[in-house]
Amino acid sequence: MPRKMTRANAALLYERLSQSRPDPTTELHFKNPYTLLVAVALSAQATDEGVNRATGPLFKIADTPEKMAALGEKKLGGYIKTIGLWRNKAKNVIALSNMLIDEHDSAVPRDRDALEALPGVGRKTANVVLNVAFGEPTIAVDTHIFRVSNRTGLAPGKNPLEVELGLEKSTPADYRQHAHHWLILHGRYVCKARTPECWRCVITDICGFRDKTTEPKAAKKTVKKTPTAGKLKTATPKRKTAKRKTARAKA
Repeated sequence: MPRKMTRANAALLYERLSQSRPDPTTELHFKNPYTLLVAVALSAQATDEGVNRATGPLFKIADTPEKMAALGEKKLGGYIKTIGLWRNKAKNVIALSNMLIDEHDSAVPRDRDALEALPGVGRKTANVVLNVAFGEPTIAVDTHIFRVSNRTGLAPGKNPLEVELGLEKSTPADYRQHAHHWLILHGRYVCKARTPECWRCVITDICGFRDKTTEPKAAKKTVKKTPTAGKLKTATPKRKTAKRKTARAKA
């Protein structure tokens, strides 16, 4: 694990990420705080692209807790069955929709504890909703942010909560609002899990990662081997060979 990044370098990291992505935002499609909540809940162990494909048609007919609850678990499952763990997620979405209707006047609460009390909503989902829907300077730690924080030394930690608390300390106040998106997008498109693309990274000189990749790996070319003229073999039909052997035996 690399050394913890200095405050000066942490500020420089965010400065450069902000310059490379001036207007970062979530890649999940949503229409209002409720659909954002549903989309984020569905995105657990799934890609944003896959969630967007499913929620596009879904949110056209169910963009409020009442409409979603009326849709029902079975019909909802038909829309999201391409998403991992869709059965359990459908159950949770219907349950959280009913809970919003019964306990929050159908509104998404602007409170972490209230959000985490909803079925299928954990700390990460609550942080995303608070950040994107309500402008709170929260940082939701997913696999990308966990990797980037540990790999660079920005906020090393053994679990998401440790990393989150570390990021809260190391992230300058001016960058807190969009820190989540800068880090997640950097991890998704540059600081990738298997092969980080360090050769095009804007923070490579201050990153604590030791095994930096200095250039892209060349794609392996598959060359089909064709037999040379001298190695070509002429196959003799089995029937003709059998006839010749029979003729010799009779002679």
